Amino acid sequence: MRATPPVLLPLLRSNTVGEMLAWLYLHPENEYSTTDLATHVGASQSTVSREADRLFSAGLTVERRHGNLRLIRADMDTIVAKPLTDLLAVTYGPAAVLPPLLASIAGIDEAYVYGSWAARYANHAGPPPRDVDVLIVGSADADKIYDAARTAERALGREVNISQIPSTFWTGDSDDPFVTSLRSKPLYPLIRKRTTS
Repeated sequence: MRATPPVLLPLLRSNTVGEMLAWLYLHPENEYSTTDLATHVGASQSTVSREADRLFSAGLTVERRHGNLRLIRADMDTIVAKPLTDLLAVTYGPAAVLPPLLASIAGIDEAYVYGSWAARYANHAGPPPRDVDVLIVGSADADKIYDAARTAERALGREVNISQIPSTFWTGDSDDPFVTSLRSKPLYPLIRKRTTS
């Protein structure tokens, strides 16, 4: 029985590879260790290391050693760098672009992508998403969220729509139709619930 290919970009082996490439190509100025990449994409370090070997063998990345660290970055000097970057921006881009932009904003308790992008990521069939819908849970400053969304739009080449709700709506037993609908559909976590120690 054949495995179902990822719906966002069926040319790739898996969503893990898509997210790894997105982090590398949409942040070409950065180097990432396999530990960093594993954390970003939510995969085991052994999986990321194996996929990093394949990407390096294909000439898509460059690597260097710093002590015991294997540091990886996108190879932006290849002929495929520009078209691959554009393709990654409109497919796996939200997973790599939005978390760093939102993480620095105080008052965000959780953040998710919902709607068509989250559905495609979850392998629900459909056309490529035309926009990105983001749910912010918390009391963050609306202007800062708006600025982050506009920055993300420039990187992703598509509209980023933000909805914000208070944490009590999300964590409580809300019967709000919007919250009920969101909970019944795919969600891609950008910022997971922050726990207090």
